[in-house]
Amino acid sequence: MLNIDGDQISIAIDLDQGARLASVQWRDMQFAVPFRGQDLTWGWFSMAPFAGRIKDGIIKDSKGNKHQLPNNFDPPHALIGYGAQSSWEDIGGGRQFLELPSPFNGATVTQSYEILDNAIRWSLDYEANGCDLPVTLGFHPWFAREIGKGDSAELLFAANKMFKRGDDYLPTGDIITPTQPPWDDTFMEIKGVPEIIWPGAARLTMECDTPYWMVYSQDEDGICIEPVTAPPDAQNLGIQGDSYIECLIAFSEDL
Repeated sequence: MLNIDGDQISIAIDLDQGARLASVQWRDMQFAVPFRGQDLTWGWFSMAPFAGRIKDGIIKDSKGNKHQLPNNFDPPHALIGYGAQSSWEDIGGGRQFLELPSPFNGATVTQSYEILDNAIRWSLDYEANGCDLPVTLGFHPWFAREIGKGDSAELLFAANKMFKRGDDYLPTGDIITPTQPPWDDTFMEIKGVPEIIWPGAARLTMECDTPYWMVYSQDEDGICIEPVTAPPDAQNLGIQGDSYIECLIAFSEDL
């Protein structure tokens, strides 16, 4: 476990559990959902080199050759990438490094957490190093609904467009008007900045210039707001993801 302390923010990075933030404290409040027995359901972790579901876990290189991704989380589909279940190397300065396994041979990912006065800057950088496979990056923070003060979390999120979700939870490719929450969906053209409020205690905003956002609000303990460089199953939708993503998560009081 790697601990980094700022004036107001303290984080604990579990290098052996996906270099995820096992603890995120602003002042005396805890904003990360604690371990709940599964890799997917706690902490703040990055998604690389794919984010969200990929149909049947199949991706293709530029020549059309098919490659099988692990589907242990959500068979028959692949889910969230390798990062959350890997051990990362600490390379100093709040940065962690991961060499990706097959079929992403040669590719690497570098993650960085930077603590500012009242915010965390989180970045993820993919280097292909000759790997000829599509990539999508993203962040998957589990924001705790209860932080020890104030009322339960309230999500403020709005967008103009949403991908229609099929029965298999994969986007169909159709774009629709957003439905009412709770969500397990992917959005475009968000309105303003996503925000969570714990009335009487704290407010949190999440800024990222990516065009795609996934939101999961069906869990009783946590809320997930996930900026991603491409939607789930991006290759089958004809969408290419970027190899770098950065977001700023800022804290303030809610009086």
